[in-house]
Amino acid sequence: MTTLSSIHSLPTAEEVAIARESGRALSAFLQTRAKTQQIEIFDDKGAAHPVRVPVSALRLLVDVLTEIGEGNAVSIIPIHAELTTQHAADVLNVSRPFLVQLLERGEIPFHKIGTHRRVRYQDVIAYKARIDAERSKALDALAEQSQALKMGYD
Repeated sequence: MTTLSSIHSLPTAEEVAIARESGRALSAFLQTRAKTQQIEIFDDKGAAHPVRVPVSALRLLVDVLTEIGEGNAVSIIPIHAELTTQHAADVLNVSRPFLVQLLERGEIPFHKIGTHRRVRYQDVIAYKARIDAERSKALDALAEQSQALKMGYD
């Protein structure tokens, strides 16, 4: 699964309801110590087909269903995936030109395939975590400063 869709549609009200219900039902089976679970899939004729699923995949499915149950669109990206600059910008919620500036400044590693830049998903997430930590630290410092200056925040 290395392709990414740039079209993310929000789930319908019916999909949200089904996702909530099925997420709750599946989460009950995550408390097991077993490494796999068996589920049944029914075909168009109503015949049941047993499928063994790793519990780790079941956990991921419950996470996906939880997000859909909250009305969110979901996309799954493999950790090792290489992203185009547009997809990387979408992950960071920034413009593509801004992302290119980050790449050229060396803030996120990249490589080129011909004239096209490619960014590893892991590197994008590492950058996001680093920036989020810096933002949190700056907010903590501002809060401390506001309290020290008695600006009305108790």
